[in-house]
Amino acid sequence: MAPREEASGGAGQAASAPPRSRLRPSGPGRKMAAVLAGGSQRVLREAVRRSAGRPPASGCWGCAPGGKRYLLTEDDIKLQEFQQMKVAIRNEIHGNKDPYFKSIKEKLKKNGMILKNELKKLLHLCQTSSDVELARKVIYRYHEQNGITALHNFKFGPLFMRLCYELNLERPAVELIKDQNLRGFFSESTSFHILMTMLFKKGCFESALEVLVEMKKQGIPFNKETYLLAFAICYKLDSLESCKISAKLLEEAQLKGDTLPLRALCFAVATALKQNDVAQAKFYCSQIMKTENKLYSNLQVLVQLRSGSLEEVIKILEAAVEVDTPPFVKKIEFSEQVLATVREKMEENPDLSVKLGDIYTKLQTSGRITVCTLEDMLFQIPSSKKMPAKLLHQKQLGYQAARSLRSNLLLE
Repeated sequence: MAPREEASGGAGQAASAPPRSRLRPSGPGRKMAAVLAGGSQRVLREAVRRSAGRPPASGCWGCAPGGKRYLLTEDDIKLQEFQQMKVAIRNEIHGNKDPYFKSIKEKLKKNGMILKNELKKLLHLCQTSSDVELARKVIYRYHEQNGITALHNFKFGPLFMRLCYELNLERPAVELIKDQNLRGFFSESTSFHILMTMLFKKGCFESALEVLVEMKKQGIPFNKETYLLAFAICYKLDSLESCKISAKLLEEAQLKGDTLPLRALCFAVATALKQNDVAQAKFYCSQIMKTENKLYSNLQVLVQLRSGSLEEVIKILEAAVEVDTPPFVKKIEFSEQVLATVREKMEENPDLSVKLGDIYTKLQTSGRITVCTLEDMLFQIPSSKKMPAKLLHQKQLGYQAARSLRSNLLLE
């Protein structure tokens, strides 16, 4: 049964950490076929090499000036709640973390037992990379002493990942999540999602792919957010091999009966189009059930255009013009760059070119043309996900407010 998109289109001595390896692409393509596809390791051998150094996409795929790239929102990552808790705990110790850090270091030295609340407090007090290095050692000691059984009551993985996300430290995050000595510490998808989001935002798409592979190897089930991140990573890698990864991911989702987000399927369509695989792009389009939206409409125009079905392109645009949209319903808009691509192709047919000119005028008059590129649309936060509140600045909360937060902001 083919997956359908969601209707809303919404992981030596352990006391001392092992030597840290240099964070760099390590050929995720060599593992992906075996891990995700179960086939030949040759399939993705060149994924990183071919995507490295690729110039910014042009045409329909470029980013409008000032455009931002979103996958999971700050609300999904729960960064604001984490920052609020940090302020609350910091105010409890009157802003002086040194005595607490000293006591933790003494425990490490004496091989003392690390308690759950001690590690939790430590992670909320970290402010620098050197603080995170101490937390890293404590995590190894805690996991050595308690193993997986203690993790059922509190999930430390997402907490550590939020800390790394806030401090912009991807290296320790990647090292710990891939370390076999910590197997079970990152036992849920949230940790992997936060890390992949951080790597994606930094443009480290190969490393993000490695984390996806690691998630699969550790047996963490994929969900809608995983698929969204995975297809977006493949889109950004922009290679024949990443296109094959998309196909394998969809095949696996079909076998499991998983529900795919609308944007995940749209990323798959876009990836196929960028690789000139029109047949695959058509297939992905056929999996999309919620078609009354601008992202699908723009992609469908390009799919038909690449197929040489110029008449179909005209029909799609004409249908949009003829729709009588109520004032309170958002109109389907077409990207100016998509229409420019259509106009260039239509020059081969003078009659259709004239027809397109008339349709363009009507689209413009009715406010259905946008400067957003197709890539802007792909990375746009769905309206249901937008959050007006800004991220909390740590000095915004006073001592009294922080005390009340302490009791009810326990994160997973």
